[in-house]
Amino acid sequence: MRKKNNRDLQYRMTVRLQKLLAQAGYGSRRNCETLIASGRVFVNGKRAYLGQKADPDRDRVEIDGNQINIVSPIYIKLNKPKGVLSSTTDEMNKGRMTIMDLVQVSEHLFPVGRLDKQSEGLILLTNDGALTHQLTHPSFQHEKVYEVIVDGKITASALNQWRRGIVLDGRKTAPASIEVLEELPRSTRLQVRLHEGRKRQIRKISSQLGFPVKRLTRLQIGPLKLGDLAPGEWRHLTNRELDALKDSIYR
Repeated sequence: MRKKNNRDLQYRMTVRLQKLLAQAGYGSRRNCETLIASGRVFVNGKRAYLGQKADPDRDRVEIDGNQINIVSPIYIKLNKPKGVLSSTTDEMNKGRMTIMDLVQVSEHLFPVGRLDKQSEGLILLTNDGALTHQLTHPSFQHEKVYEVIVDGKITASALNQWRRGIVLDGRKTAPASIEVLEELPRSTRLQVRLHEGRKRQIRKISSQLGFPVKRLTRLQIGPLKLGDLAPGEWRHLTNRELDALKDSIYR
């Protein structure tokens, strides 16, 4: 397993000051805006103003005369292979491989959009807590795209049920977009687009319909695509990828 590209692809930019303060643990963005408006925040010795941006790697930011420690935001995409845990640690201490055995960086990162052990594909890793919340909280309903191979030739009736939503664990699932990509002799290849993300949702639905999953690969989270990353490969997001991701969240 290897890293595909060098660290020079890491996204570097000036960031709004209230976001940097929030990342440093000074409360919500709104609370940080209040700190700035009250005149308690300085950037490179000058009183800060609302809307100001700062570079976490170059600028000196102080609150009440004390320099704050700003963590540079990191954004990494990984093609998780089958058999690897999408958590950062093996909570059961069974010596199982995790995504952090593949992405060996010193910073503490959060996985965005977990996949079960047998599934594969796109996972975003970041230390940006606000972005993680925006991408994972059910209320924001960011689209995720999967390629799914199910056992057998799935029927039109089953597809229509899946598209409309079915009762799963006592609650009906949201409507889904399902496209048949290929009918194989003993299986069917599908593209599944979801705006919700219950635990093992695709596997549970397909099994309930009588067509269990043989392979599941996530291709996309919002505008962020897996692209040409091979299983186990990872790299930092490009400027264009991160711009598109943030535009989809903060529009």
